[in-house]
Amino acid sequence: MSTITDSMNTISSLEEMAEGNTIIHRLHPMVKLIITMIYLVLVISFNPYNITGLMVFAFYPVILMALAEIPYKPLLKRLLVALPFSFFAGLSNIIFNQQLALMIGPMPISYGVLSFISIMVKTIFTVMAVMILIATTSLPKISYQLLSIKVPKIIVEQIMLTYRYISVLLEQVSNMYTAYILRAPAAKGIKMKDMGVFVGQLLLKSFDRAESIYVAMKCRGYDGNYLYAKPSPIQKGDWLFLVLASGILCLMRFFDLSLFIGSFL
Repeated sequence: MSTITDSMNTISSLEEMAEGNTIIHRLHPMVKLIITMIYLVLVISFNPYNITGLMVFAFYPVILMALAEIPYKPLLKRLLVALPFSFFAGLSNIIFNQQLALMIGPMPISYGVLSFISIMVKTIFTVMAVMILIATTSLPKISYQLLSIKVPKIIVEQIMLTYRYISVLLEQVSNMYTAYILRAPAAKGIKMKDMGVFVGQLLLKSFDRAESIYVAMKCRGYDGNYLYAKPSPIQKGDWLFLVLASGILCLMRFFDLSLFIGSFL
């Protein structure tokens, strides 16, 4: 029950953070979207064994969160959801790639361990970058920019509607869970034998709610085209931020700044 409530509160907190008025919030949505995409591509393209070069990219989420005045706790809680998938994906590298890469004192480090660390670090950086984008830009603005770069309309509308009504689904799950606990006060959770009935009832209720929402949208003039508020044009300051941020990110990617910084320490 607390997990469902926390998920609903996290969605609400992200929407509230997107209404801020910091220098990052005031940037044009297209600029933030392009910079985020550049950051994702550069981080993912890193050699899986170059950990030191990859760590330089930690400056991006740290600086943006400071400029946007985003609290760390809500983003870190959402980050924990993605880490288990990366953990098990990278764990196989440790098992199957045990070729010696280096020695740290008496401790041997294999290429599998390096690739495992690389996968975890890349997951942290990429998820944080996307979360910062969502926490500084409302989803309707992001959706409009996705349409402007020719992302298929059906995909954008599915993202928009899913994000908008995920809280409705969570509320329904919470109500069903509360009803189940009231009927089985000694139970610490949903029993496995009841899980099929619970999920089936949730699916049927979801279909019924989706039909009601669609009818309500049709009554309000929905014709298959979701309406988005058009943002203001990109200003000179936005272009300057885009050029500077892109240049710095490319410099961090194609020049080994870790060695450069280490030479001064």
